[in-house]
Amino acid sequence: MPALAVRSYDSKLDSKRRITLRAASYDYYHVEEYPDGRILLEPRELTKPFEVSQNTLSMMDESMKNFKAGKAGDPIDFSAYEELL
Repeated sequence: MPALAVRSYDSKLDSKRRITLRAASYDYYHVEEYPDGRILLEPRELTKPFEVSQNTLSMMDESMKNFKAGKAGDPIDFSAYEELL
């Protein structure tokens, strides 16, 4: 049995050929257009800002401890790549 609509309304293209979604729950949508005229919108979250995994944060903390303690590898020689710049 198909899901029941939460909201149903008619919409019209504006002069720039856009449709406005009323009370849209998301900022971004994936759009699929079908030959029979149907348009399917699926909500999308493009990024999750400021989200860094706990594992990454732990690795960064450990790296900074090593850096402050003077534990560092040899400098990298980039001279072979200077001609590419």
